[in-house]
Amino acid sequence: MSPSTQQNPQLLDLDHLPLFDIATFKHDSITYHKEDSSYWFYEKLKQSFPGQSFGLQVDQILYHTQSQFQDILIFKSTNFGNVLVLNGIIQCTEKDEFAYQELITHLPIMSHPNPKKVLVIGGGDCGVIRELVKHVNDGSVEEITMVEIDDMVIKLLTKFLPEMAKYHNHPKLNLVIDDGFVFLKNAKEKYDVIITDSSDPDDGPAEEFFQVNYFKLLLNALNENGIVIMQSLENIWLNLKYLGELKCKASEVFSNVKYAQCYMPTYTSGQLGLLIATMDTTKDLTSPLRKFPREKESQLFKYYNQQVHASSFILPTWADDYLNSN
Repeated sequence: MSPSTQQNPQLLDLDHLPLFDIATFKHDSITYHKEDSSYWFYEKLKQSFPGQSFGLQVDQILYHTQSQFQDILIFKSTNFGNVLVLNGIIQCTEKDEFAYQELITHLPIMSHPNPKKVLVIGGGDCGVIRELVKHVNDGSVEEITMVEIDDMVIKLLTKFLPEMAKYHNHPKLNLVIDDGFVFLKNAKEKYDVIITDSSDPDDGPAEEFFQVNYFKLLLNALNENGIVIMQSLENIWLNLKYLGELKCKASEVFSNVKYAQCYMPTYTSGQLGLLIATMDTTKDLTSPLRKFPREKESQLFKYYNQQVHASSFILPTWADDYLNSN
């Protein structure tokens, strides 16, 4: 079986991976520019990001495969380090991944008074796990369960983005290889915080994570006054109507729903939205309930702090009027 069609992660030998010649490598997202003999990755999905594209110059193709669930491409870029791409969409780069990983993790954790049990749906790059371990170490988080459908992503990231995946086998982590939607349908346990770190819904296994039924499953798996957070795919510049619809879906289930935004250059338009929700109407999700001294923030975080927590919910007037008005 050729490298580009390998589908069995159990047979993946990380010490003897094939070499990819960029000159002969073929992928819809990779373009050769003859004028300067350069290769570029372009994120140009018509459905998700119509009329625009985001590009990174490619230094080396590290790995490519079509797993059972999605197209997986990993390349070394000239300026952003190693890059993980799923179904043509950038998921993370070594240079800026910490921004998203920190915000999606610490917004709910720092908003919960006692976040002992945490469930992560998706998150195969293990960046959220890395951030949760910080709270394991300070004694707040006691149990982490991560449900990832595609274990090939985890295996590849331990080699190509090891700083993200360094806690994939942490003793406090219960790793479940399963469909997150199915897992929640059958869930018997309750969690204080649930983080949905899914890939985008287009052409992948994550479409069900953006529907009303999914929010109902999240609520069913939460302890009283627990908190959920999920990436929203879109940002205010790309498809504000979609964001409004997604927030309405969440509001059909949860009493207290807020939209926050994360800034990072390799997400299309430089932003990504997050929806955070709880049934506790007395909780101000925009202000951290738990706070660390500034010195500790500098030790633990590169992006998150108390001010970033609050400011991530501040929107320009037109977006605030659309998303937060009645």
